[in-house]
Amino acid sequence: MVIVAGHLVVDPQHRESYLADCVDVVEQARSVPGCLDFSIAADLLDDGRVNIYERWESQAAVESFRGSGPSEEQRTAILAATVCEYDVADVRALT
Repeated sequence: MVIVAGHLVVDPQHRESYLADCVDVVEQARSVPGCLDFSIAADLLDDGRVNIYERWESQAAVESFRGSGPSEEQRTAILAATVCEYDVADVRALT
């Protein structure tokens, strides 16, 4: 399993439009084989922060979906980013 997690920083005045532009990406990701979860969401405390969380069955599934990455418009809106991939060897359910 692969988890992709982190955050982006965008202009607080443009965060809502950035998130609106991401709806199609989230819908596409959630519909492809190998995607277990995919979320791009506003941070509750920092109005310029966008939290990223993805969970995939495999690295191959991530790479198959990822393609060329964000659109040029989205790349331009991102002021900073800290997003990492984690290879998960074991999972324990908490519920």
